This record gives sequence, C-alpha cells and structure tokens, in this order.
Amino acid sequence: MARLDVNRSGEMEVFVRVVELGGFSAAARAFRMTPSAVSKLVARLEARLGTRLVNRSTRRLQLTPEGGVFYERSVRLLADLDEAERCASANEIPAGRLRVNTNFALGRHYLLPLVPDFLAENPAVTLDIALTDAVVDLMEERTDVAIRSGELKNSRLIARKLGGSRMVIVASPDYLARHGTPRIPADLAGHNLLGFSFARYLDGWPLMENGTEIRVPVSGNLQISDGDALMQLALEGLGLARLSDYHARAEVAAGRLVPVLEDCNPGDIEPVHAVFLGQGGHLPARVRAFLDFLVRRLKI
Repeated sequence: MARLDVNRSGEMEVFVRVVELGGFSAAARAFRMTPSAVSKLVARLEARLGTRLVNRSTRRLQLTPEGGVFYERSVRLLADLDEAERCASANEIPAGRLRVNTNFALGRHYLLPLVPDFLAENPAVTLDIALTDAVVDLMEERTDVAIRSGELKNSRLIARKLGGSRMVIVASPDYLARHGTPRIPADLAGHNLLGFSFARYLDGWPLMENGTEIRVPVSGNLQISDGDALMQLALEGLGLARLSDYHARAEVAAGRLVPVLEDCNPGDIEPVHAVFLGQGGHLPARVRAFLDFLVRRLKI
C-alpha cells in the first residue's frame, strides 16, 4: 500500500525532467531547486525502489535499464494524470503540446498548409512537428500522432485512415532522352533504378506482365531514405524512381517528371494513416481534435 507521505508523482516529474534535460543542474534550474536537492530526491527514489536508475559521472548522466523502464512508465503516468485533470474539468478543451511526426512530402505539401487553420480552431494547442522519412517509435520519441504512408505492421498502434495514393514510376525527360523510355518490364534491366533504403521497399517494384504481377528488383547505384531527395535525384536525371502519386503529382503536371510503364502499372495503392497509441475513447482532447481535423481536411 502506498505511503501517504510520499509524493510519487512529484518524484516522477523531477526524475523525468532530469532525464530530458540531461542532468541534475538543468532540472534544478527548471524547478528552482538546488542541484543537491534534486540529486538527493533521485537518490531517495532509488532507495525506495531498491534499484539504481541512473549512472552518474562527471561528464554525463546515463540511464540504467531499470531507469529507462521507469522513465517510460513515468512519462505515461504523468500524461495520464494530466489527462485525468483535464477530463475532470467541465469545459475540457484541446490544450497542451501536440507532437506530430510525418514524412517530408506529406508534411510539406499537405500538413503544413493546414497548420494555420488547425491552430486557429485550437488556440490552446502547441504543435511540435517533426518531418522525417524514418519510421519512429511513438513511445520512444514521445510522439502523439504519426502520419504514415504504406502498410502498417505494428499491432500496438491504433490507426485512422486518411486516404491513399497510387504508385507511379517516373523519370526526367532528360534521362529518358539519354537512355530511352522503357516499354515493358524487361526494359528496366538497362536502366538505373533509384530506391528507398527502407527494408519494406527492397522487395522490388510490382508490375504487370501478361496478366501476372511480377517483381522487378531495384538494382540501381543509389538508395536513399528521404522521399524528397529521391524525387530530386530523379529530377536531376539520375535514374527512374517509383513514388506515390501525391509525391510526384506537381512535378508530373509541370512536365519535369514523366510517368513510364503505365500500361504495366498494377494500380497498387499506398495507404496513408494517422497512427497513435492508446484507445480512441481515452485520448487527450488535443489528440482527438487533431485526428478529427485530419480526417475532415487532409485530402490526398
């Protein structure tokens, strides 16, 4: 049974801030405490738990495995406590920091143009947006919502579908003028195929041949993790790239990229989802508001 004279949430909050700010002195400044007081609080916490949470050195502070687990659980419990207090309010409104992760193309061309409208509707929310083509761990990165393209595999995640986009193989007019335009899948053997370095993209490009779907290995001289960079390399005439239609649409319309092998395109759709942790009925108001806004306004 918990002792009433132990402020466990307060200890957790100080410990979390020590980890996030990288040391006792920085946390002490944040809480207007002395470094020795913060150090003693963490020491008391370790004594009560019966385990070491951090390894201390003159240069840096490092979490032990037990400290890493306690940090992750503390972050979640403190967030739940904040949510409980908000839910107890008669006039709950979306408020607080909302951490969002998405890839460069979706972020720049679809999400960022909508940010002013979302913030106008939710003035108490602070958006923290990270643009990266890497798939992040939502819990590890403390991300509230990630907008992801492609099939989902992580069963821990709850998802709301936002749309989908067909895939298209494209090249610059200059590249095609120098190397020729492929007409059938076999023609790709003579071309430089630019690929993503993500594992899920390495099993080849799907194409139709005589009514059967085949996979053409991506055998070019470059792989890259950034979709915008891949498209830029295609624009520079380095080779062929297989991109989502939403990614390449503007460049194709402007004539800077040309679709090829459209007669062999299987028409596969790359879905786009908003993914998040937790059950929908118990989400913070800021997350619910953002998800509802995406479903209503994001058109892919």
